[in-house]
Amino acid sequence: MATFTDMSHINVRGGDGGAGCMSFRREAHVPKGGPDGGDGGKGGSVIIETDPQLSSLIDYRYKHHFRASRGTHGQGARKHGRDGDDLVLRVPLGTVVRELDPSTQTPLYEIADLTQPNERVVVAPGGRGGRGNIHFVTPVRRAPAFAEKGEPAIEHWIELEMKLMADVALVGMPSVGKSSLIARISAARPKIADYPFTTLVPNLGVVRSADGSSFVAADVPGLIEGASEGRGLGHQFLRHIERTALILHLVDMTGGFEGRDPVEDYRKINDELAAYAQDLAERPQIVVANKCDMPDVEEAIEALRAAAEADGRPFYAISALTGAGIDRLVAETAGRVAELRGAMVSEQTDEGIASEVWERRRAKREREISVVAEDLGIWRVSGVDIERMVVQTDWDNDEAIDYLQRRFARMKLEDLLTRAGCVHGDEVRILGYAFTFEGAHDDTWDVGEEDDLREEGE
Repeated sequence: MATFTDMSHINVRGGDGGAGCMSFRREAHVPKGGPDGGDGGKGGSVIIETDPQLSSLIDYRYKHHFRASRGTHGQGARKHGRDGDDLVLRVPLGTVVRELDPSTQTPLYEIADLTQPNERVVVAPGGRGGRGNIHFVTPVRRAPAFAEKGEPAIEHWIELEMKLMADVALVGMPSVGKSSLIARISAARPKIADYPFTTLVPNLGVVRSADGSSFVAADVPGLIEGASEGRGLGHQFLRHIERTALILHLVDMTGGFEGRDPVEDYRKINDELAAYAQDLAERPQIVVANKCDMPDVEEAIEALRAAAEADGRPFYAISALTGAGIDRLVAETAGRVAELRGAMVSEQTDEGIASEVWERRRAKREREISVVAEDLGIWRVSGVDIERMVVQTDWDNDEAIDYLQRRFARMKLEDLLTRAGCVHGDEVRILGYAFTFEGAHDDTWDVGEEDDLREEGE
């Protein structure tokens, strides 16, 4: 039996981009051929893609590092380098992808929430290939003697968290009969025994009602008081309730081995749901009294019925063992799921195809520029796009540096620095390079002298 894994941290890196070529056409009887350097190939990207056939993140339990292949360099005669191959990592439906802090391994922000079959998100884009010198011809620069370097790919850690894609979640204390119920109403065959925590992993089952409608139910391992703080199986499985549209709250009318009060059990589980996420406490819920075939439980059934009705929740008395009351419960659940599904569809936004949404958000993050004061008179500029410009510049070539200055001017970097408080003579750092700021709206930065352009630490 495969191990169930619903959380994993992996390290991903796209392929480096190939370097552009600086070349000029050289043929007999053509003494002054123009530039003909080809572009470097783009590095391959690491892509996360959902696969409806998967039910766990087991593939990432033992292997944690994934690399895409690099692009090749451009050549003369306008020969472009080959692009690297993408690396596609397949995950189950319902996987949430988050960026992790490299030092603390805590989530920084959500990259994507993948809920559709074959939905994709790029988690480690390949480095862009450098442009050959054919791209830098202008009316005043007829023979550009520089090309761009390939962009090194970024390596980082991401978190994969799987949350079950189910319409209904069966919740309750351990041994209240959740596994017995899902085995009765679906083809799922979970382990069933009369001791606590028999179920150690969530079980999914497709349930079909008499009218032909169906829904997916999840048997979530038993919760205990303090589950929202991680006690018992707490945080491991509360996440699997988050996506469900409806909660079936099972309560053991016998009180279990400890002789617990059913109403008190009902209150405790709802308190844990609210403590974990207030949204779960407000989720539509059907209260189900189980083991109603046992003797001397009539008083407990009526007490729980009163508590459920006081909370405005439907109440059903059943026996998962004998099947009593099951058909009515399934019909009611199927009807409620259909209503909730319809409401969810009507609330969907017109953002477009999900994969395109994630890509637009990634592109927006890459365009952002951050200016932070590192020390008195020292400023750090960071951002994917602007750092890409710097790493693709050939710092041994004056023409390439001049081109970078013009790109800084077009993106109004001087204005951003001035608004942050940077003044004439301050030091501006981007990656491993430092510049002397000469003030906004100047035509050039002071990057021509050895003392003003240097790698940090020298």
